[in-house]
Amino acid sequence: MSTFALVDARVEVNAVDLSAWITSVQLPIEFEALENTAMGNTARSRLAGLEDSTITLNFNDDFAASAVDATIWAARRTVVVIRVRPTSAAISATNPEYVGAYLVSQINPFGAGVGELATRSVAWPLSDPDGVARNTA
Repeated sequence: MSTFALVDARVEVNAVDLSAWITSVQLPIEFEALENTAMGNTARSRLAGLEDSTITLNFNDDFAASAVDATIWAARRTVVVIRVRPTSAAISATNPEYVGAYLVSQINPFGAGVGELATRSVAWPLSDPDGVARNTA
């Protein structure tokens, strides 16, 4: 696989394509490290427990209908499906889509100072008993 610059990521929140406003996305997928070390072991031993994730999205803000503010405001206090791909091209083995359900537990309508570009950042926790899926087709 070749390297590339992330300049065309696709991000959907509740089936609304917000890619045109996204400035960055972070999607760490973590597993609890459960220690199962027992007597007789000479080093610690662990196994993977429950999956967890908190997606962080950074936007250039827009208050128009069907844009950033309207989409996030409508989703507050609900669980939304978020889909992220490296590029806007079709889902494939080389352009996988990561999808999960996230609780919109906080919103930030304003995230800039006087004279600055209007931006906002959100960080929402995973709320999906199946965890994050990786689709290639």
